[in-house]
Amino acid sequence: MSAVPSEAVEPAIAARLRERFPQAAVIVAQPRGEVTLEVGHESWFETARSLRDEFGFEQMIDLCGVDYLSYGSDEWDTTVSSEGYSRGVEGKSTPRIVWGEQPNGVELETDRRFAVVLHLLSVQHNLRVRLRTFAPDDAVPAVRSVVELWPVANWFEREAFDLYGIVFDGHQDLRRILTDYGFVGHPFRKDFPLIGNVEVRYDAERRRVVYQPVTIEPRVLVPRVIREDARYETSVGEAAQRAEGNK
Repeated sequence: MSAVPSEAVEPAIAARLRERFPQAAVIVAQPRGEVTLEVGHESWFETARSLRDEFGFEQMIDLCGVDYLSYGSDEWDTTVSSEGYSRGVEGKSTPRIVWGEQPNGVELETDRRFAVVLHLLSVQHNLRVRLRTFAPDDAVPAVRSVVELWPVANWFEREAFDLYGIVFDGHQDLRRILTDYGFVGHPFRKDFPLIGNVEVRYDAERRRVVYQPVTIEPRVLVPRVIREDARYETSVGEAAQRAEGNK
């Protein structure tokens, strides 16, 4: 982690949030000064209301879900190809290929898996803040809806429900919004298979769309990452190899 520049100053809003919400965690990302207020699920709604009414965060910019399963751990052991791309050869953490299986006997444990994040804007004070909470139950993650506070949250909460399976208590029309009616599972969950569960095709004989098990061959590629300290050496080395091969 890079050192915090000496000129980095904590925004004044961070101190006000600590004073107003002593039980919450106030996190400031330096040097950008981005402020995150993390609260328990039981105080999620009332904290959001206070941010709107007391602090002037009248506009909701975004609401999204997050899956922290295997957060911070490598997903695959890889082998490097000559083209600079790595191929996943052994799963290490999240089972992204086969539904529901734990790779190599690795147990995936987390006491805080699903989170809901609000991004709020105060136009009058020219301030932004991020509000985050974790669902108490990983099996059926649920937090209270904030549609009552910001009606624009309606479709955002439906998206988080569709993609992560997070239930928003009090939402009047909680149904899928991006996937189709027959979709199985929640595609943004870390344990959702990359190849999906089923595939859809049009059957000319039946004259309708049919669902069937996926026929895609699993193939995991890890994108090439050129780090700053090796960028030029890698480029020079590849150029030399090509020149040698053309002789």
